[in-house]
Amino acid sequence: MGAKSFIVQGKGNAESYNSCSHGAGRLMSRSEAKRRFSVEEHMRATRQVECRKDKDVIDETPMAYKPIDKVMAAQDDLVEIKHTLRQILCVKG
Repeated sequence: MGAKSFIVQGKGNAESYNSCSHGAGRLMSRSEAKRRFSVEEHMRATRQVECRKDKDVIDETPMAYKPIDKVMAAQDDLVEIKHTLRQILCVKG
């Protein structure tokens, strides 16, 4: 929620079964995110995204996930980024 998305082309790396990660992955558990972040922090982090901004989605706040740029850099031998997309809408629950 709130991070970039990418359109990529696989490089056909057989050692990774011609696959790559499908997202950033969680940096912390859902319960840890709920304890650590406030609705106000979530609102600031998602200010440019049309999405829910209430206590029931705090576990999906962008800060609960790994930095996507680092994740993409770690798999540059697996994919080539063709386009970068900016999120404007996120529908949860």
